[in-house]
Amino acid sequence: MRRPHVRALGFTVIELLVVLAAIGLLLAVAAPRYSQHVDQAREVALKQDLRALRDAIDKFYADQARYPATLDELVVKRYLRGLPVDPITERTDSWLILAPTGQASGAIFDIRSGAKGTARDGSAYATW
Repeated sequence: MRRPHVRALGFTVIELLVVLAAIGLLLAVAAPRYSQHVDQAREVALKQDLRALRDAIDKFYADQARYPATLDELVVKRYLRGLPVDPITERTDSWLILAPTGQASGAIFDIRSGAKGTARDGSAYATW
């Protein structure tokens, strides 16, 4: 008596290759979009951090009638909870400090990012 042919359970090599090719194609399409969104998120975070830092500097000047001597002074006097990390450089010590002009006392009139390079719109991070 002959046994009927029983097919082994599992996937064939062809089926596995088709699935891997489909996954590779999806990753090839999704990866660039993901990196664009990460870059966009960093730029938005940088703009928000600069806005918060400049607002804290302005409030400090309005209260103290002088500009802060250091960024840490903004934290010590509770104008900021903490010094934000530059989202592009991922460091807190890369901020570029602009001194006041004229007769104003203090050391920090404005602040910019110390990040090298340009944003997606073509402007340099250091000019924001």
